[in-house]
Order: sequence, then structure tokens, then C-alpha cells
Amino acid sequence: MFDRAVTDDRNCDRFARREPIVITGIGMIASIGGDRESVWRGVREGRSAVRALSGVVAIPDGLLLGATVDDLAPCVPNRLKVITLCQRAAAEALADADLDLNEVELDRFGCAISGHMGDTGWLERHLAGYDRSAPGAPEWWQQWMPNTACSVVANEYRLAGPRICHSVACASGLIDILAAVRSIRDGACDIALAGSAEAIHPLFAAGFYQMKVLAHHDDPRQACRPFDVGRQGFVMGEGAAMFVIERLGHALARGAPIYAELASGKMLAEAHHVTGLDAESEALAYAISAALRDARLEPADIGYVNAHGTGTVQNDLVETRGIRRAMGAAANQLCVSATKSMLGHLVNAAGSVELAITVLALRDAFVPPTLNLTHPDPRCDLDCIPMVGRPCRTEHALKLSVAFGGHIVAVVLRRWREARSRAADPTLRAA
Repeated sequence: MFDRAVTDDRNCDRFARREPIVITGIGMIASIGGDRESVWRGVREGRSAVRALSGVVAIPDGLLLGATVDDLAPCVPNRLKVITLCQRAAAEALADADLDLNEVELDRFGCAISGHMGDTGWLERHLAGYDRSAPGAPEWWQQWMPNTACSVVANEYRLAGPRICHSVACASGLIDILAAVRSIRDGACDIALAGSAEAIHPLFAAGFYQMKVLAHHDDPRQACRPFDVGRQGFVMGEGAAMFVIERLGHALARGAPIYAELASGKMLAEAHHVTGLDAESEALAYAISAALRDARLEPADIGYVNAHGTGTVQNDLVETRGIRRAMGAAANQLCVSATKSMLGHLVNAAGSVELAITVLALRDAFVPPTLNLTHPDPRCDLDCIPMVGRPCRTEHALKLSVAFGGHIVAVVLRRWREARSRAADPTLRAA
């Protein structure tokens, strides 16, 4: 189905002539930190906050492990946690981008935030015969729709450009970022806020539990073991990441420091199975190769891959094969890591949070580790950075998402080298 030998040079030429789209702001929150730099510091150090959870409907206490964001006060009483996570990350991203919203055209400012589970908590309250909603709290129908977070954040900042909301499993974060890029390319806006968030929802947790894809371990922090011979599944996580992305000319005109260029992105579907993956990794390899062609890069130009890396037996083996098939001999020189080993699987937010980590890895010339990789599976024969991160200066990185439903995404990043590039975090030791 996918012919790697076929290259549409006309499409590549069109992409090459387009104005670059750059990242000028990042906001991030996860279980190991309440802001961008604290999360990145924890990932660099290989920290994990995974613990046993209790009180989750239909799952015995202690059998569900998760990396949760705790002590998160909602802006509005009873507001869904996922919306509050979006708001926190969005506020940090906009501040980081040094934006004065009074000086930008808000009708040219887009917002692309992935879908989320709606407010099902009211069902429990209704069935129990009471409703203790706090005064001023939103009614359930005000946060029932999956695009509620997108609307709340866009309304908060009066963003009047296109609003986009996708729900494509664990590819959602990357796909909404690429949708924002497309809106800028199409001339619908000059700048956009894009990303996603996830809070552990009982329905998702119960579904994954019944599918038997969740890992367990006496020490919860050791449960998720991507690329390890003893891997048995993933753990669930919470968090959010938001990006300010804009046309290069727009960023330069306002003097914005730049993290990286979104050099290219490819998304396609693997018409195979709702949860199963093609063992030959044909679609993944094609997506990687096509993304490299559009970025005018060779496999040897990529120094780091942030893998989807769930820690399931199937995903890690298929992802390894796809990377090797696309990268050829250059795969032997790659640094590859799976940060779900520390943060858990953030489902809708996985792509955006892991893309933020990939951008920061480029900025600081340091690749994070794959935690719990103590006995690498010989079939997963890439350099997956076991246990301890390391310095790695590279100009280009690749982020992959391989989602339920057959959604596959590959995004290529280019480190920004001009005078207005973001400096490395001064609190971290220089690589």
C-alpha cells in the first residue's frame, strides 16, 4: 500500500518555498512538575511520580497505577480537571511567548486544542440522589462537549481565529498542532495556540483495564518499561502542553525568541485494526520517510527520536521496526527514548507533552532517558537511552505517535540557530 520509492517532488518544492512555522512559546504541566522547566528537569533526571490509585470505579484499589497531577486548584469550582490543565499550560505558553494580546490581531489568532471526555460526574451525583455543585460552578452541560476546553481557553484570551478540536486517541495532540500549522499555511491565521491535555477518566481507565494493556509492579515507578524484555503495558498519566506557533515573519516582527521550526509533519492511517498494529510497520515507515522528504532531510540528519514507546509488547517492537525500515543504516546512530516511562501515557495529551520534551531536548542538547530499561529486548535493537540521559547535540529531531484506531503521525523539528533562538535553561548544567 505504501510505496517509499514514490516521491512527489512538486509537494516537496511547495513545502520548501513556504514561510517557516516556528514555536515561540511552550507551557507544560505533568505529574513531576507544575511548569515547563520543572517537568523538563524531572524528565532529564529520570524521575517518576507513578503511584497506586484508589477510588476508581470498577477497578479494585491499588490495581490501577497512574502519574497524576495533584493539588491543582480549578479556576472555577467543579470545573473539569482537564480544562484547568489546559488553562494552566496555555497561560504559561502565552507568557513564555512574550505576547501582548493588545498588540496582535486576535481575529488572526487561532486555537487548536484536542478533545476530551465530557462531564460525566453529574451522572454519579444524579444517580446518588444529590447534587452538591458549588455556587458558581458550571452546569454539567456547559462542559459536556469534547471541545469545551478549546472554547474556554479561546474565550479567556479572546482568540477569534479558527478554533479546531480533534479526537484521535493518543495522536490527538500532534494532529491538532499540525492542524494549527495548516491553518497558518492556508492564510486563516498568523499565530495559534495549540496543544492538548489529559486527566485520568474512570471510563478510559476501565476500558484499558479490561483490555489488559495496563502494567503493574510492586514498585509503581518501575511498572512502565518501554523496550525492556519485561515490559507488560503502560500506566496512565495526567498533564498538558500548549504551544504558541506562528509564521516566522510574524515572530520576527514582534521580536519573539524562537525555540524551533516545525519543519514538517505527516499523518496517515493504518487500515489494519482498532488496537492491533501492522507487524511490518509499513505505514509508520512511510510516514517517517515522507516527513523527512518534506523537510528536505536525509535519515542521517535526525539525531533524536522521541518514540511513542508505550511499553506494550506489540507497540515497542512494531515501532522499532518502523524506525529501522525508514532510517536504514542511520538508525544505528539514533538516540531514541520513551518518556512515558516517567510521565505515564497521557493519551490525548501524549503527543503535545512529548513534543514539548523533544523541543527542549533540542534546545539544551540533551536527550532524556527511558526509565526502567534495565534489560533491553534484543528485538528492540535501537539505542533507547537506558536509565540515564546524555548530552546529544543535534539539529533535527523526530516525534512519533502511533495511536489506537490506526492514526500515525511523524513530526520533524529543526533547532533554531539564529540570534533570537531560545537559550538553554540556565538552571541546568550545560551539555
